[in-house]
Amino acid sequence: MSSNRPLLDEMNDRSREVFRRVVESYLASGGPVGSRTLTRDFSEKISAATIRNIMQDLEFLGLLESPHVSAGRIPTQAGLRLFVDGLLEVDPVATADREKLDATRSSNERDLTTMLDSVGKALSSITQGASLVLAPKHEAPLRHIEFVALSADRALVVLVFADGHVENRVFTPPAGLPPSAMREAANFLNAFVDGRSLSELRVRIRTEIKRRRQEIDTLARDLVERGMALWENEGEPQERLIVRGRANLLDQGEAEDLQRIRTLFDDLERKRDIAEVLELTEEGEGVRIFIGSENRLFSLTGSTLVVSPYINADRRIIGAVGVIGPTRLNYGRIVPIVDYTAQLIGRMLSERAPD
Repeated sequence: MSSNRPLLDEMNDRSREVFRRVVESYLASGGPVGSRTLTRDFSEKISAATIRNIMQDLEFLGLLESPHVSAGRIPTQAGLRLFVDGLLEVDPVATADREKLDATRSSNERDLTTMLDSVGKALSSITQGASLVLAPKHEAPLRHIEFVALSADRALVVLVFADGHVENRVFTPPAGLPPSAMREAANFLNAFVDGRSLSELRVRIRTEIKRRRQEIDTLARDLVERGMALWENEGEPQERLIVRGRANLLDQGEAEDLQRIRTLFDDLERKRDIAEVLELTEEGEGVRIFIGSENRLFSLTGSTLVVSPYINADRRIIGAVGVIGPTRLNYGRIVPIVDYTAQLIGRMLSERAPD
């Protein structure tokens, strides 16, 4: 994400004022802004011809563009980035918005996914955009793993964590699997649990399977590998991306953009680049804004992502929350709302943490 902030420093006050007013008018109306409109609202007496010349200079700098034959201008992606980096004034979170988000704390007694889903719905409703919440992985150390046969073609892997959390996941075992293979697979895994988290255990097991391939029964090895694939399932509740308010983005899109927006949500449903979304937030705390092609996930749709990490009681970044909307977003309102939501989730998680 690059910034052309030096351009702002090189502008005189008049050019900066014209640029700011064009962007603010575009964000409010979505339409191109003409010189006559600016003349009426300008803080000093200035002719339409002078404003047209300034707008042409800004267009030459790549900050404005003419969408059609009309004389009106709209900001380019570079112009929006410059405005966000250098001229954006954020508003305090409105009392009504804050109360609607705070009301989700009543879901704090329910399971984590339900709680985060409640926050996502409130955020989508408030911003009239699509919300995304990247739920944290359960990274507590493991205590024990067990396989349980349910039927000929269904089995259960039971994961017991050191913090008392238990997860049961159903999967299809290898055909003709005898009980002895299940015991062997469980014994093999438990020999390496030793307080490791799931992600740490995955790395160790891959290495051990390669090193001890001849020692492990073929069916037991297949069972272990299927279990590993299950842990990495992108659709599992513990790592899923919760998306709410998709219709809001579809409603705001132009007709020619609708298919691209649908493609975006198809990608989100398939969990593509979710890790990237989180990694983008791990470079530091605070809200980050990705406009259009600045984020590969949204480059085809021209959408904007306003995202912030949230942290647990140990001050460690474990997830992200954000809003997807058109590039013509009310940044001054949305940015503090996303920031407040991230802090709210952090407080809710801290309240849930065992003493």
